[in-house]
Amino acid sequence: MRDFVIMTDSCCDLSDRTARELGLEVLPLVFHLKGTDYANYLDGREISFPDFYAQVRGGENVTTAAVNVGQFEAAMRPILESGRDVLSISFSSALSTTYQSSVIAAEGLRSEFPDAKILTVDSLCASLGQGLLVWLCAKEKQAGRSIDEVCAYAEETKGRVCHWFTVDDLNHLKRGGRVSAAAALFGTMLSVKPVLHVDDEGRLIPMSKVRGRKSSLLALVDAMEKTAVDPAGQTVFISHGDCEEDARFVGDEIRRRLGVPEVRINYIGPVVGSHAGPGTVALFFLGNKR
Repeated sequence: MRDFVIMTDSCCDLSDRTARELGLEVLPLVFHLKGTDYANYLDGREISFPDFYAQVRGGENVTTAAVNVGQFEAAMRPILESGRDVLSISFSSALSTTYQSSVIAAEGLRSEFPDAKILTVDSLCASLGQGLLVWLCAKEKQAGRSIDEVCAYAEETKGRVCHWFTVDDLNHLKRGGRVSAAAALFGTMLSVKPVLHVDDEGRLIPMSKVRGRKSSLLALVDAMEKTAVDPAGQTVFISHGDCEEDARFVGDEIRRRLGVPEVRINYIGPVVGSHAGPGTVALFFLGNKR
């Protein structure tokens, strides 16, 4: 059985250490801030995550760019030349063209490497939801599963990766075209905080509005309580937009209420963070439905 590499992009929001431990190939998306293009590396080498969020809080506008076909080809080719196969798991196609670029790159390389397998998966996930799916797939690989088996596992599992999050200001999502202007009105109401999730098609959907920050954080735990499968047997991921204390509050609550043994917390990177905004807290777990 040929060895293979799991490839993903920086919207997975895994820590750099975790990505290296799992042997992942992570392609950075790009964001444009104050006249400069930055690559969204997981280790924040070009701009630190706190610095990025400080500038967004200060009113700076940010635009983002997907991983393009050439970047995928440049990353895939050395792996294929080494005799290994590639399984690429990308940011939701409902939120980015990154997945489409991976498909085009894979198709172009198959004629050049006819004996190789180059498989692509649309995660339909975002942030550490994508990270959770990739993490689970890497664990399957470590258990000795083949590239076809891990690809099938990814396709079977992605629809059960639940995403629940709350944001401080829906106008960040409105500017990026991720939610409608009508939905963004939630964010303008005094003391009302929106609770959103990612649906079966990988889109961001406002679900409810609650009064006050603490209530919005507890609403994430409530959602998990309703749909999580075997929470006491899961590793749960939480990402945050420069508000670690709130993320830890949610982690403590799911440990207390649901007996979750391990919670992993990390920043929402600049690409996703430019749309979600500072103050976002997102909870990711496996459920019986999204």
